[in-house]
Amino acid sequence: MEKAAIRQQILHDLNRRYATKKYDPNKHLAPADWETILTAGRLSPSSYGYEPWKFVLLDQQARQDIQPFAWGAVASAKGADKLIAILVRKDVTYNSPYVQHLVRNIKHKEFSETDPRTLNFKNFQENDLQLKTDQDRYNWASRQAYLALANMLMAAARLDVDSCPIEGFNYAQMNQYLADRGVMDPAHWGVAVMASFGYRDQEITPKVRQPLTDIYEEM
Repeated sequence: MEKAAIRQQILHDLNRRYATKKYDPNKHLAPADWETILTAGRLSPSSYGYEPWKFVLLDQQARQDIQPFAWGAVASAKGADKLIAILVRKDVTYNSPYVQHLVRNIKHKEFSETDPRTLNFKNFQENDLQLKTDQDRYNWASRQAYLALANMLMAAARLDVDSCPIEGFNYAQMNQYLADRGVMDPAHWGVAVMASFGYRDQEITPKVRQPLTDIYEEM
């Protein structure tokens, strides 16, 4: 495919993506499409490649239970084929068990607290980013979760699947609910964002955005 055609396809997909407010509950994703969307999240970039996320598919009981405190997810809960919560870790530190697991069992490298890469990550977190608390690390991991979310939304658009990113919920209540359901340990995890996927039962309205000249400058 020539570059001009690729550019046109990218812009088509960006305009195709729409925060769907009303889904057709009778339409369902093909399993291969859903796996591709999840894989787009899995393959997303993360700081130091430490993948501080988990994608949790909410079941029908959860869809009903969360509606009183997840106003932004009500329409998705009633009609979207898939509704997920993206969790992020609050315990990613240079020598945490999770990081040691990733280094040894996923990246297949030796782990040492005195390794230059380990010390570099420690300095990066503690000095450059000033990550001192679990809340700091949660915020840092949440920013990375949005990279995965964006890739999933774009993969969905490429597959002609509709989607909606969701922040409209009470985070404390959502965290407590998922903890009570045994989905996560709140000492290590927190909800970053939610998203739904399915097929819309509404028309896409044209994008309205600021012109590029208002949001881009060169030094």
